[in-house]
Amino acid sequence: MGKQKMTYGEFYGYYLSQHQKPMNRVFHFLGIFFTFWILIYIIYSGQERFFWYLPLTLLALPAFGHVFEKNTPTGIKAPVRTLMSDFRFFFELISGKEKFRPKNDNIIR
Repeated sequence: MGKQKMTYGEFYGYYLSQHQKPMNRVFHFLGIFFTFWILIYIIYSGQERFFWYLPLTLLALPAFGHVFEKNTPTGIKAPVRTLMSDFRFFFELISGKEKFRPKNDNIIR
């Protein structure tokens, strides 16, 4: 990521280029899935003590995925855009727009 200001579309292309390995994608998917699951549980049960699980699911699982990618998580330099991209990526995986085993020809580098 350069020093110039990127548009969100450009950033998302960069984000996808940093998430090519299937295991990295799986850990990102699981992190967002469990985040939603915990939030729904907290809302319905009223047990706020489970809020402390959110950093584990929202940050630690996706960050661990980068061990397989052998790169640095994008959230270090652009945390808000990365969070937005994590959720977009999650819904694109569910809808089938993105695959767990990506083709490299649709990535902007």
